[in-house]
Amino acid sequence: MKERLSSGRVRRDLRRAGRIAGFVAMTGAMLPAFLVHERLARGQEKDRARERWVGAWSTGLLRLFGIRVLTRGPMPSPGRGHLVVANHRSSADILVLLRAFGGHMVSRADLARWPLVGVAARAVGTVFVDRSDAVSGANAVRAIRDRLAGGRTVIVFPEGTTFPDDTVRPFHAGAFVAALRSGSDILPVGLAYGAGSGAAFVDESFPAHLARMAAANPSDLVMSVGEPIEVTGRSRAAQLRDRAHAEVQRLVQEGRRMVDGGS
Repeated sequence: MKERLSSGRVRRDLRRAGRIAGFVAMTGAMLPAFLVHERLARGQEKDRARERWVGAWSTGLLRLFGIRVLTRGPMPSPGRGHLVVANHRSSADILVLLRAFGGHMVSRADLARWPLVGVAARAVGTVFVDRSDAVSGANAVRAIRDRLAGGRTVIVFPEGTTFPDDTVRPFHAGAFVAALRSGSDILPVGLAYGAGSGAAFVDESFPAHLARMAAANPSDLVMSVGEPIEVTGRSRAAQLRDRAHAEVQRLVQEGRRMVDGGS
């Protein structure tokens, strides 16, 4: 028994070390090439270069970390921006949503200062927000509005942070104010990881979550996509927020039935 436990621990340690090394190598190799291409590109080619890089980077890291995604529901038509809103269960959510929808993420402000990850996030136009700072929040709303008005997709976790279960916490209103001001549709998405997934957050520090995810066995994830919520002249930000929250909760429950073997 002790030998089996020791062998399992060694495998996890090796898997963690290999994935962390792979992440650093992949990001470190791809990022300089993207920055050079992006600097030389002009006009819309800059956006296309960013989308290609983000898609390839996200796909590579999902494979590296052994996260298998099953998508359920209608994907939006290309060529039009949306505000994508989802529950937040794992750091891997970022990769899943960027690969599926492209566009720009909204992220916690301190991520901008992280080695390598922060450089990559800044390079691809991430919107950073400190939710404890009213000025930062207002600036983020304007940045989201401007991207949406320009036809770009913006991805946000309106709960504000990661949670360890399927209960979708109350949404912050800022992103919905931006959608209202830009007239962009809101696309609700529910994420459900398989029971016991090592990639899902479970009440731990962020570094501990990343280390555990890097050592985990392959994980299954269902991404349930809902119908776009149309923003009209009669819409109100609070109503949009509450409607999106209810729909994300429904989609999470739908995904849970699928990922754990139900219908």
